[in-house]
Amino acid sequence: MKIYLRILRYAPGYASRILKFFLYAILGVVFSAGYLALTMPMLKVLFDPVVSASVPPLPETFELSRAVAEQTFNHYFIGFVQQYGPHNTLLIICIGIVVLIIMGNTLRYLERLTASRIKVDVVKNMRMDIFSKVSSLDIGYFNNQRKGDLMSRFTNDMSEVEGSVANSLKSVLKEPITLIVYLTVLFTISYKLTLFTLILLPVTGGLVAEIIKRLKRKAKQSQESMGRIVNILDETFGGMRVIKAFNARNFILKKIDDETSYHRKVNLSIARKNELSSPLSEVLGVIIVAIILYYGGNLVLGGSGELEPQEFMGFLVFYASMIQPAKNFSNGITSLQKGTVAADRIFRIIDTEPAIKNKENAIVLHAFNNGIEFRQVGFTYGADMVLKNINLKIERGKTVALVGPSGGGKSTLADLIPRFYDPTQGEVLLDGIGLPEYELESLRRVMGVVTQESILFNDTIFNNIAFGMENVKEEDVIHAAKVANAHDFIVQTEHGYQTYIGDRGSKLSGGQRQRLAIARAVLKNPPILILDEATSALDSESERLVQDALTNLMKNRTSIVIAHRLSTIQHADEIVVLQDGQIVERGTHAALVQQNGLYRKLSEIQKA
Repeated sequence: MKIYLRILRYAPGYASRILKFFLYAILGVVFSAGYLALTMPMLKVLFDPVVSASVPPLPETFELSRAVAEQTFNHYFIGFVQQYGPHNTLLIICIGIVVLIIMGNTLRYLERLTASRIKVDVVKNMRMDIFSKVSSLDIGYFNNQRKGDLMSRFTNDMSEVEGSVANSLKSVLKEPITLIVYLTVLFTISYKLTLFTLILLPVTGGLVAEIIKRLKRKAKQSQESMGRIVNILDETFGGMRVIKAFNARNFILKKIDDETSYHRKVNLSIARKNELSSPLSEVLGVIIVAIILYYGGNLVLGGSGELEPQEFMGFLVFYASMIQPAKNFSNGITSLQKGTVAADRIFRIIDTEPAIKNKENAIVLHAFNNGIEFRQVGFTYGADMVLKNINLKIERGKTVALVGPSGGGKSTLADLIPRFYDPTQGEVLLDGIGLPEYELESLRRVMGVVTQESILFNDTIFNNIAFGMENVKEEDVIHAAKVANAHDFIVQTEHGYQTYIGDRGSKLSGGQRQRLAIARAVLKNPPILILDEATSALDSESERLVQDALTNLMKNRTSIVIAHRLSTIQHADEIVVLQDGQIVERGTHAALVQQNGLYRKLSEIQKA
């Protein structure tokens, strides 16, 4: 129930809206029950000449009892019959029944409209909450999570929650009102017969409850399996070139066939239990009706006056009218269980605390003035020590290159500067203040990052260059593209700067994508620049164009450059050589070549 209430809180003003829903539901049920309640005394008075021969007097005293209510009704109703005649009375009653039905269905429409508004608000706000939380989580979180599973929570789990909210409001919350009203009427007709009926109901409830309990467990397995399927699909579509190159189609087919077969098995189990609940409750309901017919029939045939024939008919009509709401309530509980399982998976993401977040009263960084310093920095990833005892100063306006074998910790060291991670030992300072003291957004505002893999979006060239920036002028975007050596190829595309570049920039070459990423960094104009293998995946011609663009970009900036190709960083103010997470050499290109160390070996290997 706690999870369900938490879901409803995503609808603004949910408490008042739920009260409004209940008001519409109660009035709708009362009007719907009203026309059924009219039939019993109407039949008795209209078609029994003995009853309608004389007008009974009004009760001498008022009290809340069935006898007083019936005597009052008969006084006015029989008087109406005698004054206007049976035919006119029958016509007026039929019109009254139609009016009651219209009013009841109007209220039912308002009730369902209220439920729908709650549902769409819940879904919209919950989706935004998930996205807001996921986008605030640190990079390390995404390294440990399957992207497909996260996407499944946005799509499949949210669909389950959406269906759950709709069904629960209409069935789980509304139908009990219907059942209570109808049970109240049944008690007024015959408390003995109603009590006898209630004794039989727990049999049905117990069997349905057991089915629901098993459904909840299976629903969780189904949602987890769908997350794995979406993950396989995402990896397959993203890696189709590799799959075809290595003839791995059959391997992928088997992988997804195994997962979809498991998903089919779980869903078939859910379907069996789900479909069993309705016919089972219906069969049990018919058995109970048969028992009621026998028991109630004996009360009528006994001739004691305890139960009149028209009252027994009314009892059966009301009881029959309860069967569908009871089935709806049962199905609503089933849907609610599936929805709460899906919501629980969603709330596990929402409740995840970001490892990297702003401190209270964090400092807003307005300008970068002096430099960056690493003091005794260490970083552990899992059980591995990735960085050990790093001490490094990067002065403002200088270019520092990080080189060394793969896995040496170069990218991790660079990732500590924009706080994609925090060090597990020591501290990183900017202008003499530890990075955690700064507001994250303002810290990253002074930094630009260009990575080996150009991260572009399925949008126009203009929007990719201006990504994350507001009120950008066209001339500024064009200037940034010219600095990045991208303007010439952009104007040759079909629609120039308004050309769509496809998923992840698939319509462009590697060099073109990289120059757009550089143009984005130029437009941002950050004082600190981090270049992570920005040219390593390019051919010679593209590398020359991109390197020229990078040279333009790095002018008058503090730059941290990660490079495998040593030819691209020979003019750096300082080259830092990392091996096994430690700084083993540092100096200029000329000084390091003179040493008989790791940098010289790497340089000779690349010349060979």
